[in-house]
Amino acid sequence: MLVTIAEAKGSSPRDTGAKMLVRADGSFAGSIGGGHLEHKALARAAELIAVGETTTSLETLTLGAQLGQCCGGKVTLLYEVFAATRRMLALFGAGHVGKEVVAVLHGLPLRVRWIDSRAGQLPAGLGAGVEAVHAEHPADEIGDLPAGALVVVMTHSHDLDLAIAERALKRGDLGYVGVIGSETKAARFRSRLADKGLDASRLRCPIGIPGLKAKQPRAVAIALAAELLSLLGPL
Repeated sequence: MLVTIAEAKGSSPRDTGAKMLVRADGSFAGSIGGGHLEHKALARAAELIAVGETTTSLETLTLGAQLGQCCGGKVTLLYEVFAATRRMLALFGAGHVGKEVVAVLHGLPLRVRWIDSRAGQLPAGLGAGVEAVHAEHPADEIGDLPAGALVVVMTHSHDLDLAIAERALKRGDLGYVGVIGSETKAARFRSRLADKGLDASRLRCPIGIPGLKAKQPRAVAIALAAELLSLLGPL
């Protein structure tokens, strides 16, 4: 995406028209002035790129009060995402259903980060767009996800499922938080999450489009894929 100083008032590190090209991997070229202004612009750019939609937006920042820069002026930044990127899906759990989910999602506009605490559980030779992550403490991976990421939890442990869901809901900027399970599990999780002051209504459990009675791993994966596609919009 391209970040441009659309307007500069007062003292500012760069003039109107200064540009910075930001890539999906976080690298960038050019500069809009460095310091906290550029740091904030890069963070906002990462959020917009992670959403995966072509979009244009404006943001006005006061250099002194908001950013702690001594310039004291005010700048308006124009953010332009020119090429939609694939949304990230963080899939926690490499059991039977997890493997089917990865297979069903193959070819769809998603980047899959497949996370499991068991070293031998993640298969080798994954296709393009799938990153395998062996994490001793999977819940810690939530903090590294980009804003707008989709989170699906289906580990081997109910306690671990709950810990990951709790971390995800605490962030507040993720596009979807779903946990595999029954209505009974959902009620128990929502009660425990609400007791911790979290908005448990944001938890999707059971996962997948409603009404599907089949419980085979492939069927669950298909139902989940259908639900995620409804969130992605037109492809």
